[in-house]
Amino acid sequence: MKIVHVASELFPYVKTGGLADAVAALATALANADHEVAVFIPGYRIAREHADAVESERILRLKIEMGDEFMSGHVRMFAPRPNLKVYLICRDEFFDRSHPYGNGERDYEDNADRFIFFAKGVVDTLRLTEIQADVVHAHDWQAALVPLLLRMAERRHGQSLAIKTVFTIHNIAFQGLFPARAFQRTNLPEELNNIDGLEYYNQINLMKGGILFADRMTTVSPRYAEEIQTAEFGCGLDGVVQTRTDDIVGLLNGIDDAVWNPSIDPLLPARYSAGDMKGKAVCRSALLKAQGLDPKFKGPVFGMVCRLAEQKGIDLLLANEDFFLKHECRLIVLGTGEQRYEVALKELAARAPDRIAISLKLDESASHLIEAGADFFIMPSLFEPCGLNQMYSQAYGTIPLTSEVGGLVDTVNDADRDALRGTGLTFPATAEGLGEALQRALVLHADAKRYSAVQKRGMEKNFSWTTAAAAYEQLYQDSL
Repeated sequence: MKIVHVASELFPYVKTGGLADAVAALATALANADHEVAVFIPGYRIAREHADAVESERILRLKIEMGDEFMSGHVRMFAPRPNLKVYLICRDEFFDRSHPYGNGERDYEDNADRFIFFAKGVVDTLRLTEIQADVVHAHDWQAALVPLLLRMAERRHGQSLAIKTVFTIHNIAFQGLFPARAFQRTNLPEELNNIDGLEYYNQINLMKGGILFADRMTTVSPRYAEEIQTAEFGCGLDGVVQTRTDDIVGLLNGIDDAVWNPSIDPLLPARYSAGDMKGKAVCRSALLKAQGLDPKFKGPVFGMVCRLAEQKGIDLLLANEDFFLKHECRLIVLGTGEQRYEVALKELAARAPDRIAISLKLDESASHLIEAGADFFIMPSLFEPCGLNQMYSQAYGTIPLTSEVGGLVDTVNDADRDALRGTGLTFPATAEGLGEALQRALVLHADAKRYSAVQKRGMEKNFSWTTAAAAYEQLYQDSL
């Protein structure tokens, strides 16, 4: 098949979160399966400066209609591996910036123009290069207009650009909401600026366009596909998603087992596997020492790596601060985010510097060491479309404590409720739920034989992208 992915991020060229990893791993797995794969991303400064892109070929000049004016741009292309091409939609005014979406404090004010231009640039490139895709697969709100714009271009030019389109929601909380005047920049027919089109409470909603006009829809876990059809998790779009019930499917993300694999991980001080766990003890001591804690400590070590945001359940963690202050355990948190959470966590660590360590930064090496060196990994998310850290944790023999939402439900079985298949401890997404799970973790850690059995079951699970990509292949084939 000829498969085109359209996304605002792609590892290793630009990454702010899991979207970049998911698109890169899926594209690579499909290319390895001998499909012809292309990925379109914006021509950000950081992407153009990557070693792979420095020698990229400038293949097209673009002249994009944006409302009542035309804007110029160009397309660069490079091939980082067999069967995979990467296209950069470039316009310096829009993408030659230090950050993809905003300045760290707030989003860029011209994000509507930036990503409408990007979507139109993708469609024009598909038309002018005559890629003739079997499937065009758009990801999240930044690419959500592509399925609709593609069909409009086909009508306008009498040309087939793709047999089928797919749209994936990685996180429905981020929808691409903009003032109503932004609709004019799409150059779409006025009849699409209504409740059955992009209009949303006197604004326009780009994600709504992807939901309504793609041939098929996916989310990144089966549970999340159900959750976004409810008022609790649908973020105002539950009614829109319900109109596509027959066309939506939840497909779990995988993890890149060439990167997240304790038996070969170059970022660890020692490697280990389910058959030989000696290296994990080395990683545990190294983690404690790196965080300024006693490396000989024998009690349970709890780790947490996340964006410090309400979604990630930081409030639930803070509500259980007494647990970490009173019990013989250690807590290590890595991440950055909202200032209120950074301040609260620093204050907590200051109260017990010999028990609690907080690192307010993004650090890939440190995140690998936490996954390898901790005994338990805490994920108290209020919602979690898929989640990756709970899968990393199981692969690294670190037992996850996860709230019962989204992809966490699909990937972690509670060891107290399922003695044969349990690989973690799960709980309702409340402060009380997390508190009870922490107490159960103490009991589990004290039973070395049972702890080891739960640990090894998790390490034996297969979360590879080879398995995940096969589900997408089947979806594409069924659609075609």
